[in-house]
Amino acid sequence: MALIKSPLSKSKPCLFLPFTHVRKLNSPPTKLNYLLVASNSSAKKGLQATADDEYAPLSGAEPGSFGKILLSDVVVRRRRRVFWGRKWSSLDIGTAVIILAMHVLCLCAPFYFTCTAFWVASGLYVVTGLLGITLSFHRNLSHRSFKLPKWLEYFFAYCGVQALQRDPIFWVSTHRHHHQFCDSERDPHSPSEGFWFSHMSWLFDANYIIEKCGGPNNVEDLEKQPFYKFMQDTYLLHPFAFGVLLYAGGGFPFLVWGMGVRVVLVFHITWLVNSVSHVWGKQAWNTGDLSRNNWWLALVTFGEGWHNNHHAFEYSAKHGLEWWQIDITWYVVRFLQAIGLATDVKVPSEVQKQRMAFMKEAFQPEPIS
Repeated sequence: MALIKSPLSKSKPCLFLPFTHVRKLNSPPTKLNYLLVASNSSAKKGLQATADDEYAPLSGAEPGSFGKILLSDVVVRRRRRVFWGRKWSSLDIGTAVIILAMHVLCLCAPFYFTCTAFWVASGLYVVTGLLGITLSFHRNLSHRSFKLPKWLEYFFAYCGVQALQRDPIFWVSTHRHHHQFCDSERDPHSPSEGFWFSHMSWLFDANYIIEKCGGPNNVEDLEKQPFYKFMQDTYLLHPFAFGVLLYAGGGFPFLVWGMGVRVVLVFHITWLVNSVSHVWGKQAWNTGDLSRNNWWLALVTFGEGWHNNHHAFEYSAKHGLEWWQIDITWYVVRFLQAIGLATDVKVPSEVQKQRMAFMKEAFQPEPIS
């Protein structure tokens, strides 16, 4: 996600909706969803090509074929001139400065290592990465996969703010756009514009995000809550204040490890889901996009690497659908459910799984009269 106050609130909603990927957010798949997505790969490619052809060209995006990403079948169809050939806004510069500063801070880690600082960073990695990003920002706020008491929802969301991945409104809005426009020209971060674009360089071009998605017109549920509006307006104060507390509590080692190392690790586990899990891995479900299941990524991202599972059943709180698919975030949700704090926990039914299976006989859509 981005790092500086979002300009999206001043933009107009995007008028272009790719019909192959329109899906109601936070709801189980419907029969209409599957009528919109073809049941075989050749038809899916044809539908997507038709949808992409109908888009107005995006400024600065060079259409064409740029070959495949290494060791994958993902074709780069467009390249965005992110670092040169365009004017950088103050937001873009600020985002780049903060991301660069966190990485530079990491370079000091070997010279300021202490066991205490290491364990502080490890604990904060779990609190901000697991509780803040994967459980709160992603599964709870973006997809409403379960409900929490408001005090606990806000606490977990505040943990996510400390991950320096922007405020909840921007993060959730961008992620919902990703699912709505997944791997089409309007996807905020698709590898069809290059691996590194999907991984992180998309963050440095705020105007391009506006052009792709329009404004955050898909987060009314958050915008009407004063807590999230306050986080949006005061976002940068919170991680900076926490950095001051770390320095006061343990000096430069705590700042280097508890802020620099920890933030960069959470940065990249989040960005790897956007990039790697749309390039390398296996597809278990007929989702009509590039999402993949990647076992090693699931291990380091608290279960987010079962990404094809997630795109098939985005409303599901459980991403590791097989018994052997480790999903630490799901285990936390189940614990919260067991003690009565998580309610209305959503998981896919067997019928819904059959509808998303690759086998044609698993789901035969009724003809539209």
